[in-house]
Amino acid sequence: MGINLTNFLSSKSKNKRMMEFQDLDHINGVSVSTVCANLYENSRDDLVMFYFRDGANYASVYTQSKIVSENIKWNLNNKAKRVISLLVNTRNANCFTGKQGYKSLEKISEILSEKLTEKQKEDEDLPKRIRPKDIIFGCTGTIGEIFPEEKIKKVIPELVNKIKYTQNKYIWMKAALGIMTTDTQPKMAMEECLIGNTSIKIFGIAKGSGMIQPNMATTLGYIFTDAEIPNDILKKLLKKNISNTFNAISCDGDTSTNDMVTIFSTGKTKHQKINSISDNKLKEFDISLNKVLLNLAKRVVADGEGASKFVQIDIKDCKSEDDAKQIGFSIANSALVKTAIAGEDPNWGRIIMAIGKAGVAINFDRLSIKLGDISIIQNGKISSNYNEQQASDYMKNDNIDIVVSIFNGSKNFTVYTMDFTKKYIDINADYRS
Repeated sequence: MGINLTNFLSSKSKNKRMMEFQDLDHINGVSVSTVCANLYENSRDDLVMFYFRDGANYASVYTQSKIVSENIKWNLNNKAKRVISLLVNTRNANCFTGKQGYKSLEKISEILSEKLTEKQKEDEDLPKRIRPKDIIFGCTGTIGEIFPEEKIKKVIPELVNKIKYTQNKYIWMKAALGIMTTDTQPKMAMEECLIGNTSIKIFGIAKGSGMIQPNMATTLGYIFTDAEIPNDILKKLLKKNISNTFNAISCDGDTSTNDMVTIFSTGKTKHQKINSISDNKLKEFDISLNKVLLNLAKRVVADGEGASKFVQIDIKDCKSEDDAKQIGFSIANSALVKTAIAGEDPNWGRIIMAIGKAGVAINFDRLSIKLGDISIIQNGKISSNYNEQQASDYMKNDNIDIVVSIFNGSKNFTVYTMDFTKKYIDINADYRS
């Protein structure tokens, strides 16, 4: 059965962790369209377009992998200050496709820009000619397969024809479903805030389930706001807020070739001018953007391939934030820790192992480890109050908190991860089939 709005809403998956969705409604300046390009064997919407009829400022962060997809190359080569459209396909990563993959994007952008120009002439009093460079791309799926240029080109007229200028929760749900690969649930988030005295919206969708330890982002994440924020400030805001959100998650320790997070600012809601990232009028927006990014990042982890547990790892009282991050990811990416969590085994020796291999100086005489509120290690020794049965009972929870205090400084960092189950192996053993 293909993924679509009807069968998703009627499926048992809606009972999964973190399934309480915010209802994204209309946001000025953003239009959404989805179609089935038959990229999958089972019919589903697998091509999603976001259309900014008057253009949008934007900023992106991309994977730091030394091997990147052709769409990442296209976006990096694109020097346009504003974009008209983002086109996202699933099923095919367009990575290791060489000149063919890049030329396919050139051809698709030519056809899409022509059709959007026609749309402008039909709908706008002052139509603009849309250029290929006014379009950026997101791709996700299997690496190394020939990019399905013809299938995508074939449905572009339908995609443009289905543009809706007024959005609702169902259209956003379709978009979030349309960018999924091995995900079992869509990821959506929203916040409202003030810039000065003006109410502003921030919407976000993401996809990601495996190949997740971003070195900047997740597999795909797209943020939309009706605020008017210049590109350079958008870039600074995004990079600042990625560090403790998408850069704080790991499903399996692997960084994708296609990672990107992009924020679009339509400027359709008028407010006091923003001149710098330190502008006090941005304070609420900054906080709200972080909330949206963290909400999406947590949803990626909660929906990790085969995940049965959502794990939060708090590393406290370190000499530096980098030290805290290093210890946190050492625990999060340990297959032994992750399988113990899956087996609901409070095997704290594996946590000790992971701390030790992180390569960070440890004050062993003061080391503290907790599972939730359960003290395991205190002052470098097994806690006198430690109860194995109590710890075993705690491990049966869907949400697991590991708290490690190093006591050689004042810096903290939180990492979010999942467990490793047999289902994770099954999914990745059969990924291409």
